[in-house]
Amino acid sequence: MSGDNVRIIDISRDLMQCEVYPGDPLPELTALETIDGDGCYNLTKISMCTHTGTHVDAPLHFIYQGASIENCPLDAFIGQCTVLEMRPGIITGEDAETLLPQGCERLLIKGGGRAFFMDSAAEYLAQSNLKLIGTDSLSVGCEGNEIGPHRAFLREGICILEGLDLTDVNPGEYFLFAPPVKIGGAEGAPARAVLIADYIFWSGKNG
Repeated sequence: MSGDNVRIIDISRDLMQCEVYPGDPLPELTALETIDGDGCYNLTKISMCTHTGTHVDAPLHFIYQGASIENCPLDAFIGQCTVLEMRPGIITGEDAETLLPQGCERLLIKGGGRAFFMDSAAEYLAQSNLKLIGTDSLSVGCEGNEIGPHRAFLREGICILEGLDLTDVNPGEYFLFAPPVKIGGAEGAPARAVLIADYIFWSGKNG
C-alpha cells in the first residue's frame, strides 16, 4: 500500500491462515447472524488464543504479577525501528553484541521464521535501550528453550512482538505502528503491525 511520499507495509499475518504454535487451539469463526434470506446483518464470534498470529507478549506472560497487555506503554509499539536479517538458527550472545544498532529502541528480526534467541543473547539485549523486540518466528525462543529468552526480555519490561510477516521487507530503518488490542488483564493480544517506509516521520531525522 502506498500514498504520497509514503509506503505502508503490512507485516501482520492472517489470523485464519497463519501457523499456530503447537498445542494452541486453532482460531475459529462462528456466524451468529447472517445476511441470508430475512437476515439484515452479519455478526461473527471469534475463538482464539491470545498468542495466535501476529501478537504481543506482555510481561505477565512469563513474569509473576507482571504488567498485563493494557498496561504496556504504547510508545513501545509506535516509533522508529530497525529490521535486521539473520540467518535461520540460534542467535548467540556474541551475535547480540554486534547486531544491535546504537540507540535502537525497537528491533525486528527477519530470520525466515526460524531464528531464535539463546538466553545469553536475550539477556545481553535486555540490558540495552530496547523497548520492543520483534521476530517473524512464532517465538523468541526455540522449542525446548522458551522460558529463558522470554523472561530475559519481559522482566526488563521489553515487550515482545511475535509472528511477523517480514517476507517483503528489506533490512533497514522504518516507522513501526503495532499497538496490541486492549484486553484488560490479558498476558498477550493480537496486533495489526505495519511498517512505514520512504517518509521520515521521526523528528530525529526530520531536521
